[in-house]
Amino acid sequence: MSIFKAYDVRGIYRKELDEALAARIGAAFVKVTGAKSLAVGRDMRDSAPSIARAFIDGAAASGATVVDIGLASTPMTYYAIGSLGVDGGAQVTASHNPAEWIGFKFCRKGCVPMSSATGIKDMEALIAGGLTVPEGPRAAIETRDLLAGFARHVAAFGRPERPLKIVIDAGNGMGGHTAPAILDAWGIDAERLFFELDGSFPNHEANPVKAENIRDLVNRVRERGADLGIAFDGDADRCVFVDERGEAVPSDAVTAIFARELLAKNPGASVVYDLRSSRAIPELVAEAGGRPVRERVGHSFIKATMRRESSILGGELSGHFYFRDHWYSDSGEIAMALMLGILSRSGGTLSELVRPTRRYASTGEINFHAEDKDAVIAALRTRFADGDSDDLDGITVRYADWWFNVRKSNTEPLLRLNLEASSPALLAEKKALLVPMLGTPE
Repeated sequence: MSIFKAYDVRGIYRKELDEALAARIGAAFVKVTGAKSLAVGRDMRDSAPSIARAFIDGAAASGATVVDIGLASTPMTYYAIGSLGVDGGAQVTASHNPAEWIGFKFCRKGCVPMSSATGIKDMEALIAGGLTVPEGPRAAIETRDLLAGFARHVAAFGRPERPLKIVIDAGNGMGGHTAPAILDAWGIDAERLFFELDGSFPNHEANPVKAENIRDLVNRVRERGADLGIAFDGDADRCVFVDERGEAVPSDAVTAIFARELLAKNPGASVVYDLRSSRAIPELVAEAGGRPVRERVGHSFIKATMRRESSILGGELSGHFYFRDHWYSDSGEIAMALMLGILSRSGGTLSELVRPTRRYASTGEINFHAEDKDAVIAALRTRFADGDSDDLDGITVRYADWWFNVRKSNTEPLLRLNLEASSPALLAEKKALLVPMLGTPE
């Protein structure tokens, strides 16, 4: 399978992606984008420093000056690209993938993301065609520490205005690098779990959407009687919240909470939500005076729609939250800051903030292995032809009191189901109808 994915480049170190290839990727990035200046950050993996150096060398050999910001979360690299005004950049990371993986996330000027359709496939074609790193002089390479500036940028989105008991799980990822600077900028403390940078992820996978990866956080929130818990993924562009009872907060509910806050200052603005989200989300956005905009799953789609609509906020069920004032990019750290500010001013609990979003019964996302995914989707289209359907991402079918979406994963050989209904009894009925049609549950 190619390391050139839909949204990034990702592969196993040395087996699929080594320094020689990383240098060629740096050269290809400059060739495809025409960039004259770049910012490059990297995560905490053992392979990241040498892969970053190789990418930087390839880019500099191709004529682009490079600002090397060193250790950085992906949102911090977005900050570097946006605030420095460079022509683009890259984050060397494999997000939450296991230790042996490494890769790149790419942006053009202004943090416009690159996807397979907007440059990544072009880079792959150049490399497959024999592109080499030019010999001879290199453009300038500058090393800069932007952590303090990034912390100030994040702190501008929110801060606790009353004392809160906070537990944060960085999962040994880049949140362990950026969160302390942000907390210090606020002058507050929080209990810190797994803040040591370790790309082998010795405590748990740095993917907070999976329940097993936030068990330690949940237990500590309950033990301490904390007001909330926060868990970052490996490169800190995602985060998940846990309420004071130790219950994970659905990320679409967080989108609604953020929307109400931001729309109060930006009345009439649009909010983009992914099509897996509860029906409650567009309802709540509209009630808060905003304009809800539905979009397919994936950061490149969400970001493009936000730019087109000048949206104040975007949210995905996967824990990505996107902010207009962060160059339409996602940041777990900004989500943390915004939530802490909202909760501290509310005078109540996080579960009370979430309660208005719980209007319907939902399965959450369920994964299925299917031999012929296209055939399954075609069968669903025939079986539910009487519903209001669209194919924005997979198939979505809507009825008055229930709806579902089934889509193919962009990264795994799976079908993903999201189902919602007006009552738990109706949800159970429709789930029993759908599940036998979808294959083997994961």
